[in-house]
Amino acid sequence: MKILVIEDDAGTCDYIVNALTSEGYAVDHADNGRDGLFMASDNSYDLLVVDRRLPGMDGLGVVKALRSVGCASAVLFLTALDGVDDRVAGLNAGGDDYLVKPFHFAELSARVNALLRRPAIKQQEVELRVGDLSLDLLSRKVLRAGQEIELQPREFMLLEYLMRHSGQVVTRTMLLEHVWDFHFDPRTSVVETHVSRLRAKIDKPFGGSMIRTVRGAGYSIDADS
Repeated sequence: MKILVIEDDAGTCDYIVNALTSEGYAVDHADNGRDGLFMASDNSYDLLVVDRRLPGMDGLGVVKALRSVGCASAVLFLTALDGVDDRVAGLNAGGDDYLVKPFHFAELSARVNALLRRPAIKQQEVELRVGDLSLDLLSRKVLRAGQEIELQPREFMLLEYLMRHSGQVVTRTMLLEHVWDFHFDPRTSVVETHVSRLRAKIDKPFGGSMIRTVRGAGYSIDADS
């Protein structure tokens, strides 16, 4: 297993590198964000241990840049920032876990081992694409014909489910179960309402219909003919 530590504090970096090396990992390190980004961009590392505050480019910027090009390495953020908003920012940037300084090596080791047990993000799952419509699962951006489309969280979930089943008929019950977590029919028009809103955003402005209604069955999304 290969690990890259991106940490500008020499003492902390040496401590982490030596400790992880003693556990049998192959460990490289970088002392600034730009060098770390360059080293990690070939996607050869199983795990990145990234400090939030780095010279050259901060940790959030490094991870966002890597995720934007499909880097599948697991990411553990290290930081002295322990606020909820800081943790949320790290996770939204593409981090998988978060460890606040100062920390005991036993906890770092446990988190590293847990992350390395997880299956890596598959390249084909980073982005979903149907025709000129794309959905980025990491940045949560939706584009059609190169134009960004702003979606509400539930609209994003609905579109993601449809795109994961492109070319297939998705029933109303399937959508209620997987998008709204309803395991019964609540006799609501929530599906129809959200499909209508989604069509207004991804179909109507572009003059072509990708989401179609299959009468008596459900919905399907296909490339605009």
